[in-house]
Amino acid sequence: MNAINLEPWAKKIKQLSDEEKHVIINKGTQRPFVGKYTNEKSNGIYTCKLCDTPLYDSSNKFDSSCGWPSFDDSIDGAVKRVLDEDERRTEIVCANCGGHLGHVFKGEGYTSKNIRHCVNSISLKLTKKLDIIDEKLSRAYFAGGCFWGVEYYLEKLDGVKEVHSGFMGGHVKNPSYYEVIRTNTGHLEAVEVIYDSSKISYKRIVKTFFEIHDPTQTNGQGPDIGNQYLSAVFTDNQSEKDTIQSLMEDLYENGFDVATKILKQDEFYKADEDHQNYYNKKGTLPYCHGYIKRF
Repeated sequence: MNAINLEPWAKKIKQLSDEEKHVIINKGTQRPFVGKYTNEKSNGIYTCKLCDTPLYDSSNKFDSSCGWPSFDDSIDGAVKRVLDEDERRTEIVCANCGGHLGHVFKGEGYTSKNIRHCVNSISLKLTKKLDIIDEKLSRAYFAGGCFWGVEYYLEKLDGVKEVHSGFMGGHVKNPSYYEVIRTNTGHLEAVEVIYDSSKISYKRIVKTFFEIHDPTQTNGQGPDIGNQYLSAVFTDNQSEKDTIQSLMEDLYENGFDVATKILKQDEFYKADEDHQNYYNKKGTLPYCHGYIKRF
């Protein structure tokens, strides 16, 4: 493996899954759009899956829409470049253990650094930084049918840091996914949007919400019928309520009979990890959500 001794990592290599060995040891490539970090926006440090060496800071991560995590810089000295045997591409490996990361590309113009480290999610681990109180970070909550589709589109907005799928508005503490869809907990499938208000406005997010689902449907969303799939915005203050009402008036004027409810923000219960980033993990598009211009 690029003349690097793997013996010190033999014990950890045994703990890898077959797919992890295929990528990290045998220089394979993970399928695009299925990696857990492709659209990850959390603050933190990405480390080597094999030896835990810090490789990338999240501040250097950007969206290239290529299907794999992209970085325009690495931690100094942490990543080694090696020319492929066919001399057509440049491989990147962990400088400490030699674990395969992906490839590096120049001159694509994605960022001012003009570099893209195209990395397999499966080669990485993310250590998230502790939440820091920041007046620029805000939260907004929406329900628009199956939370997977709402999450999929809202997390693509520039300035949105994270989107979590979960539940809000019910009377049961810490409900499970199956409790919500099979019993009367009163919850709606909802998303929590964490965003930087210096980069994107609350109004911009709400407008997008109204354009990625059908706000006129009264009994659910698309083929998903039931109270847990109703359209709603959960507000925290009068300013948010005024913004929503103003946009709803615009929709009425444009011929849309809006059924979206304006509800008071309640406790948000994050769904388990299997329900986060569903479409990115599956590599498919939402079946009942899509962008339609309404303003």
